[in-house]
Amino acid sequence: MPHNHHHENELDPFAARVRALETILTRKGLIDPAAIDVIVDTYETKIGPRNGAKVVAKAWVDPAFAAWLKRDATAAIESLGYTGRQGEHMQAVFNTAETHNLVVCTLCSCYPWSVLGLPPVWYKAPPYRSRAVIDPRGVLEEFGLILPATTTIRVWDSTAELRYLVVPMQPRGTEGWDEARLADLVTRDAMIGTALAREPA
Repeated sequence: MPHNHHHENELDPFAARVRALETILTRKGLIDPAAIDVIVDTYETKIGPRNGAKVVAKAWVDPAFAAWLKRDATAAIESLGYTGRQGEHMQAVFNTAETHNLVVCTLCSCYPWSVLGLPPVWYKAPPYRSRAVIDPRGVLEEFGLILPATTTIRVWDSTAELRYLVVPMQPRGTEGWDEARLADLVTRDAMIGTALAREPA
């Protein structure tokens, strides 16, 4: 008889392994699925990428903070209260009219959770991890970001020792906006480098 519900074997291999491990640990009483849901929700909706957006917005309006962020991103970010898992050693890279920065982790999926929240699935995927280094312009075009041929694209490879935050350029027409309003223009993808900050409505 035909039916439409999804089977677990329709999950991608990584997701299927995670689901199987979670099931085993739950049956053994070693984890509480509700607690896991709270942790995931915290990183997805409360911690990041809102924290990173606030860092970027402050850098846009506060030249002294921007200079500190360039000099010692770890300390500058921590001064706003954002530290923790995979965010202990940070470097901020600033986009300009001449240079666009793109972050990748070629070896695994090192990512600053405390600043950007949970990494997107594509960030961990082998095609992105390999092609971002070999053909960054082509990868950006697949994300819908077409940069001028004169723009240099610089690729930064995150490691367990150092993770990166891209500070996108502030959109034109937003001069004089407050930090909260500016932060709404900063997306997770812009802080990875696969997008620009949103244009004001």
